Amino acid sequence: MTSSCSDLQFVPVEFRGRDKFIAMVDAAVGAGDTHAVTAALRSALCQLIRDPEVHLPDCVHEPILDHYARRELYRSAEHGYSVVAMTWGPGQGTPLHDHSGLWCVEGVWHGDLEITQYELLEQAGERSRFRAAGGMHAGPGSAGSLIPPHEYHTIRNTSTDAVAVSLHIYQAPMGCCAKFAHREGEWYACETTQLATDKAA
Repeated sequence: MTSSCSDLQFVPVEFRGRDKFIAMVDAAVGAGDTHAVTAALRSALCQLIRDPEVHLPDCVHEPILDHYARRELYRSAEHGYSVVAMTWGPGQGTPLHDHSGLWCVEGVWHGDLEITQYELLEQAGERSRFRAAGGMHAGPGSAGSLIPPHEYHTIRNTSTDAVAVSLHIYQAPMGCCAKFAHREGEWYACETTQLATDKAA
């Protein structure tokens, strides 16, 4: 793993079915190499989203008005991974960004999200050239993975009135990422950004 950002503060969060959730994720993380692990996690996450015995804390359904919410629910001392729930109010989304070299598996727990992947074509100093490499609308129970160097993407809730919730399992706690602001044509300016977490209760 290549993330070198400062560590995020973490307070454990209880939720119904937490032990079952952790057991399934732990088993998937022990599946082998990166591709085997992320494939096993996609399968596990799809099952967990549909499992009536697993209920995320109520707070993950509460959007925050001025930004999408990032609430860390669990951090594995044994395996190092981090589980973050994200809450997307109507119209909320991310800029083009990376995952600091960490693999991630993302699943839609509630609502619908638009995900667009990008291909990095070249870099020149603090500027990077990207091209959109495909997009998709993801609904409840769907999951996908991002494995560096194919980690560049945007996520957006395109609904005008509905909240969406996604769950993200990162290889390690992600304290920062590179965000890319569009400049002209296919060129973007890169800026490393510290990632904040919102209170989970």
